[in-house]
Amino acid sequence: MQTGLEDQLGLYQKRIPIFTRSVKGRFRRFKTSMLVLAYAIYFLLPWVPWSRLDAPAQAVLFDVPGRRFLIFGLSVYPQDVIWLALLLFIAAILLFFVTGLVGRAFCGYFCFQTLWTDFFIWIEQKLQGERPARIRLYRQPWNREKILKVGATHALWIVASFWTGLTFIAYFSYAPQLVVDFVTGQAATVAYVTVGILTLTTYVAAGLMREQICTYVCPYGRFQSVMYEPETLAVHYDARRGEGTLGRAVVRAGRGIVSERRRADARAEDAAGVERRHVNVSAGQRALAERHEKGYGDCVDCGLCVQVCPVGIDIREGLQYKCISCGLCIDACNTIMDSFGFPRGLIRYDSEQNLAAPVPAAPKLQWKQLKTIGYGVALLAMSAFLVYSVATRGNFERTVNQIRQPLYVVLSNGDIRNRYQIRITNKAAQAQTYAISARGIPAAALDLGNFSEIRIKPGHSALVQASVRLPPAVAMQTEHFELIITPLGKSAETRSEIVRFDTPGKRP
Repeated sequence: MQTGLEDQLGLYQKRIPIFTRSVKGRFRRFKTSMLVLAYAIYFLLPWVPWSRLDAPAQAVLFDVPGRRFLIFGLSVYPQDVIWLALLLFIAAILLFFVTGLVGRAFCGYFCFQTLWTDFFIWIEQKLQGERPARIRLYRQPWNREKILKVGATHALWIVASFWTGLTFIAYFSYAPQLVVDFVTGQAATVAYVTVGILTLTTYVAAGLMREQICTYVCPYGRFQSVMYEPETLAVHYDARRGEGTLGRAVVRAGRGIVSERRRADARAEDAAGVERRHVNVSAGQRALAERHEKGYGDCVDCGLCVQVCPVGIDIREGLQYKCISCGLCIDACNTIMDSFGFPRGLIRYDSEQNLAAPVPAAPKLQWKQLKTIGYGVALLAMSAFLVYSVATRGNFERTVNQIRQPLYVVLSNGDIRNRYQIRITNKAAQAQTYAISARGIPAAALDLGNFSEIRIKPGHSALVQASVRLPPAVAMQTEHFELIITPLGKSAETRSEIVRFDTPGKRP
């Protein structure tokens, strides 16, 4: 890790604007695919219809007043908090598992901050131009051109931030009606406050702070070093290949050896939009052999790897905590290597262990580590348990507790009475009526008071006080009996609980 420069700058450094250059390649395509997929899910999901009898026709709805989450055909209630615990556990283990294998890949491709920042940078590029044009615009004094381009950029950022906030609250109400109420001023106050806060925070995080969120706000970049192993794949620069013995500052071109740095922007501008250029491979190999004879490495010091980095680091300085492993510098370097006919992979996903080997092998995932296997086993076990729990959950829950103060009462005629508390929770999507009966004792022995049947709303619970009264002869022969709970009209969902009957002389 490179920490010397950070120590000199202190805990916080005033942000220096980073103007990234666009690049093409497989990692850029993967990032774009993840962005499109994530945005499609986030922005379109509240508008997906789903027919329901007792709730708006919305596929995903967090019904806070009804104390339930409706996710397609699944209704989740507070009693299902174990599912939330399992999801948090799975997310944490998945994060550790992925980091141990491929470093900060989550940060580079899936993190909300990365996705929104990437989109905001795209807006900036479309309105202000490529990197050289944006740098020129930044440095020039305020004039009509700068006001229009910068103003339009920030206006679109605010629109994107506003729609992000509005979409968020659409998950908590019927989306079409919510938008109408919001525009006409009839929405709840909390809706306007929430959208305002999310608009502001999204605009600041993705438009103004960008990489500073990852550097100073997000804790993940700070503790990632304890999760890395020598076998972990991360974005690395092959220093031995790139540096040679005399460095990386020159390249053979045309009329002799010239500084590549002087022509970096012109070449990069041309190469950034091309994935692979048709070159004379043999000529490239001859040029590479000539460089090696003179002691130069494969790196031509074009600087494109720095120009495309969204956090503004130079990967050639070694592994750094600011690196989010997005792989754009790999695409940039491969583009330049192709343009010269040099082999790809000067910057690549690789492990420190492999790079330190006398002859590095082809990079590959090193999953046969005790810690990684442990993470994988835990991930599979918890995921399987969550799926099983969701798949086997019934439409109602029941618990029967015996009232133990006192355990039993001997009545004046000698009969023995036990009392029980029955709790029924309706997890179905509609109200349900339940009948309670007993098996193993005479039918008249069960007393439910005024409740022959009980109707419960979705997501609600009800308590029923029950007592069982048996003659002494029958009581002495009864160790246990069954309480049976049946949803009316759904006899297949009948559930029973075996409960104890206490009498004098029995041990509790």
